[in-house]
Amino acid sequence: MTTTDTAWPTRPAIDKAQYGLAGFLLLAGGYVLYDASTLDRAFADQPVQPYALPYVVGAALVLLGVLLAVATARGDRPEAEEGEDVDLSQGTDVRTIGLLVGVLVANLLLIDWLGWAITGALLFAGTTYVLGSRTWVRNLAIGAALSFGSWYGFYVLLGLPIPAGILDGVL
Repeated sequence: MTTTDTAWPTRPAIDKAQYGLAGFLLLAGGYVLYDASTLDRAFADQPVQPYALPYVVGAALVLLGVLLAVATARGDRPEAEEGEDVDLSQGTDVRTIGLLVGVLVANLLLIDWLGWAITGALLFAGTTYVLGSRTWVRNLAIGAALSFGSWYGFYVLLGLPIPAGILDGVL
């Protein structure tokens, strides 16, 4: 008795990440639509109501979620760009992600005490260090310029208070 090779059709692998993203888009869109329905109906004399934009955004998120789910079910798969310099065959660098989360958590814990102007500079410098930069002085200077600039931009230009921390009264 001889055996012959029969070619069984292979089923495409289910792309759980794309379905997960589609589900997230559907949930986010549904929540935005629900939240828009709870907004106050003020400004009745305006031709375009303030709650119109959330309805548009929520509907767009739902539509994109449905389209992504349909495209995934049809077998469409994302492909890396030719110019992308990321090696997609490598796994996630858990150490780097953990260090970045640590820098962010430190910022969250220190922002009320030290204020945004200081913790913003430390956030920038810590993030650049975790990602490979070893020029502390330059990173702190750039971080300080960005954090002081954004603090003044929010506080003075927009009138939104950001914690000043230990620099309260100095800034």
